[in-house]
Amino acid sequence: MTQPHILIAGGGIGGLALALSLHQLGVRCTVYEQVRALKPLGVGINIQPNAVRELFDLGLTPAQLDKIGVPAREWALVGQKGQEIYAEPRGTDAGYRWPQYAAHRGQLHMLLYQTLVDRAGPEAVQLGAKISGYSILPEGGVTATIDHTDGSHSIAEGTLLIGADGIHSAVRAQMHPDQPPIHWGGALMWRGTSRAKPVRTGSSFVGLGDHRQRMVIYPISAPDADGFATINWIAEVTLDETDARKSGWYKPAQLSDFAHHFDGWTYDWLDVPALLRGASEIYENPMIDRDPVSTWVDGPVALIGDAAHAMYPTGSNGASQAILDARNLCALMLKQGVTPAALRSFDDTYCGPISDLILRNRGAGPFGLLNMVNDRCGGTFDRIDDVIPAAERSAYMAQYKTAAGFAVDALNAADPTLPQGARLVV
Repeated sequence: MTQPHILIAGGGIGGLALALSLHQLGVRCTVYEQVRALKPLGVGINIQPNAVRELFDLGLTPAQLDKIGVPAREWALVGQKGQEIYAEPRGTDAGYRWPQYAAHRGQLHMLLYQTLVDRAGPEAVQLGAKISGYSILPEGGVTATIDHTDGSHSIAEGTLLIGADGIHSAVRAQMHPDQPPIHWGGALMWRGTSRAKPVRTGSSFVGLGDHRQRMVIYPISAPDADGFATINWIAEVTLDETDARKSGWYKPAQLSDFAHHFDGWTYDWLDVPALLRGASEIYENPMIDRDPVSTWVDGPVALIGDAAHAMYPTGSNGASQAILDARNLCALMLKQGVTPAALRSFDDTYCGPISDLILRNRGAGPFGLLNMVNDRCGGTFDRIDDVIPAAERSAYMAQYKTAAGFAVDALNAADPTLPQGARLVV
């Protein structure tokens, strides 16, 4: 019997997590990534406890994650005048069995890549090779067209093809040729990192501002001897224009492009203008997503990660969901084999709920509390309890965590996604 071979389009976080999971199960796979050399691109991301659990089960260690980030201890929302709206502990401080990590996206990406190469060999990742299309074989299986950076083309044949090729996915475009264009609601983000002293707990994720302009601030490194850490920040402004600046990913930007929106944001615990001025690099990208699609599956072809469900980063769970996609898909293969039936079960189980999460994040996700404050009092208040009672704030956050799959009690009680030592026998 021919051994199964899974083709993976895209060597981002989701594609590499899938390849590592398949290798763990003893299934051969090849990742096709269009860039010639992987580099630690990007700035900060959050890895939720449900995804950290999966990374640990893949054999990554706390020491490895500590080198690329820090365990988060708090999530807080603060009004533009510095008034507290909501705060809660995160990670192990919140009772999870696993931490939440605030990490450098590029360093996580490189850690996954190096781990895969170390375990499966360099041939497991084909760089400078983009899967641009596919054909389903009548006898079963699939062929993928590979575009190489030297201008040549080739064909690869596999048992299944998994599209993990991001928001501009070529696999999704073929699966859904009539999909709407990328959706942009008018928010622009400027991202950067600065060396500064962490605020509040020392490892807090802070959302500051209102529904039209806000900052997100959190450390992604441990403090040095002087108490300074690498602070990831996102400056976000909602514009009235709706027909421009809809694409792009980490376009270089200048402080003068946006800093004026945050003049006067100075408090006894944080100086936002000074934080922005301390950035070594600044990138602009629009807050974009894609409308949900009816299915992520076309016979032996499936989508995961941003290719399946690109969503606003308001929930801080895009990378986490890509990791979960990879693990959940492998769990179904463990039950149903390397088969289109496993892909269909994955689609039946997750497409609907995750599509709902896309729309929930489009409505501001957990940052929706800022919208509620604005709607009820115009953003000005003396006591937040007079605007949104504590029980209502807590219930709002609990609903989001349940929808995103990291409600603490449910996660702590859940069995491992892939049993330790499990192998897929074919």
